Amino acid sequence: MTYMQNRRDFIQTIASLLAVSIGGSAFGSEKKIPLLSFSTLGCPDWTFNQIVDFAVQHHYNGIEIRGILKQLDLTQCAEFNKQNIPSTLQLIKDRDIRIVDLGSSCTLHFPESAERQKNLDEGKHFIDLAHTLNCPYIRVFPNNFPKGLEKDQTMDLIAKGLHDLAEYAKGSNVSVLIESHGDLLFIEDLEKIMKASEHANAGMIWDVTNMWIKTKESPALAYEKLKKYIRHTHIKDAKLTGEKIQYVRLGQGEVPIFEAIDALSKGGYKGYYSFEWEKLWHPELEAPELAIADYAQAMTKHFKN
Repeated sequence: MTYMQNRRDFIQTIASLLAVSIGGSAFGSEKKIPLLSFSTLGCPDWTFNQIVDFAVQHHYNGIEIRGILKQLDLTQCAEFNKQNIPSTLQLIKDRDIRIVDLGSSCTLHFPESAERQKNLDEGKHFIDLAHTLNCPYIRVFPNNFPKGLEKDQTMDLIAKGLHDLAEYAKGSNVSVLIESHGDLLFIEDLEKIMKASEHANAGMIWDVTNMWIKTKESPALAYEKLKKYIRHTHIKDAKLTGEKIQYVRLGQGEVPIFEAIDALSKGGYKGYYSFEWEKLWHPELEAPELAIADYAQAMTKHFKN
């Protein structure tokens, strides 16, 4: 090899290294796909093993447990009784999947009563289970506000319930997240609740579609106002036919869902983008093996563009 050839090769190598240094490596310059999970609300007829297998097959990072085989009280599911928890934890470790949220049915809008205590007790049971499973979040929610009670009174009840559960979770690895759901959908109301219940173990789940379908408030504005509280998300798309909501594949509806996704991404959100396909409540929806697979593909495509 001649001196000139050596010199030319040296210059080309240096140029390549400089290009990598300035622009990043071929891998580093690619947009990173975010953490993806899906709720078991979308696959009510699958066993736990089927859920885990499907998540791995379709490159999900986590699963959100909202019932198994239609059993919504997770403390009653075989996989989560004291005897079987070690094997459940070993299974998800072996498959490199994380349980990212436990969806309780704990509702916080009830006035002081046996019904309110029953719901708070459920929340505490879920906190205990989540701690055992090394799951970071449980979901709680309000539904339609009670008639005959002033809105401010109901808001106070919700904030107090969230704070009380967060206080119960203090010292654990679990945070209690309230979902934008039912009548708690407007940015101003959510901000008020979160400020009133502020606690290291309290946060919120941003269900973009629940909010937008009712309020039509900008997702970008919602994120800006609520970002300090958002620790988890529910992502789905929908069309409105009159008053009827029709859930559809991501990107096929009217919801400005990608505005929300981009706001989260650009704002530095590090949590999961969790697909909530409400198959349990709406049996007419497309089969989960199609819809849940499509969500992962749609999100990957969006983040690579």
